[in-house]
Amino acid sequence: MKILLIFVFLIINLTSCQTVAKKIDEKVSEEEAQLSKWLNKSEVELKIEFGKPNKIDFKNNSRNRFYIYTKEKLKIKCERIFEINQDNKVIGFTSKNCF
Repeated sequence: MKILLIFVFLIINLTSCQTVAKKIDEKVSEEEAQLSKWLNKSEVELKIEFGKPNKIDFKNNSRNRFYIYTKEKLKIKCERIFEINQDNKVIGFTSKNCF
């Protein structure tokens, strides 16, 4: 009987982990789909939607700017970075922990 209870507990535990992983994957896909809509949009439009970036960075000696937006929810720091080219257009993005 003990072995059966342990087995049932393990099955439930593994199933719930898979469910959480699946939900995270779905949220990440939604986030990427939302952010990809910003590609080729203007810097002005980005600022209207997201506001002033928390930080502006220049990386790799390029002339492109990186607008970094951060927020914290439930002690998890979400970071979105948009790359802006010389024509003031969004040409790339990354998202970390934003689900």
